[in-house]
Amino acid sequence: MAWDTERTRQLLLDAGTAEFSAFGLAGARVDRIAEQAGVNKERIYQYFGKKEAFFSAVLENELGATLAAVPLSGDGPEAIADYAGRRFDHQRAHPAFARLMFWEGLELSAPVAEEIRRAHARTMIDAARTAVPSLSEHAAEELLITVITLVDGWIAMRTTGRLFSSADTPAAERDAQRREFIVETVAAATRNILAAF
Repeated sequence: MAWDTERTRQLLLDAGTAEFSAFGLAGARVDRIAEQAGVNKERIYQYFGKKEAFFSAVLENELGATLAAVPLSGDGPEAIADYAGRRFDHQRAHPAFARLMFWEGLELSAPVAEEIRRAHARTMIDAARTAVPSLSEHAAEELLITVITLVDGWIAMRTTGRLFSSADTPAAERDAQRREFIVETVAAATRNILAAF
């Protein structure tokens, strides 16, 4: 029977996503990943190389699934706010991605798949300026990085969120309130930027 290379790679990527998002690059264990995937750990080195290269492959795999998932479209400050709300929804449904991004920022000196991500960032900046034509290039850049850090911060720092929220509030209600606050904050920030020019 032939070995299903693609299936094995995907099993390892899925297990790697869970492990790296939980423990980061330094804390992740290759043997745990292999055990979770049900694959000999030598396959990891065979397919991906050393642990850092495997982390990069895991993050790049997640990027491929996530970058195009939440486009920025529409007109006016509401378009930027709507993007923030939909990004929050997507990141809540796929929390590993935000955690991987935080680990990347803490443990690597350069971004994974930098060229692809720069191109995506450029697309997002252009979309923001199309939605709000009076935004300067610099304002669009800063607004989008603020949206991303605001949204992804909530996802990656959920335990901190619990400290500032009532223990009696159900998680779904708390997330709905958080989403509303993020959308309102981004809309207000966008209007304030426009008012300054």
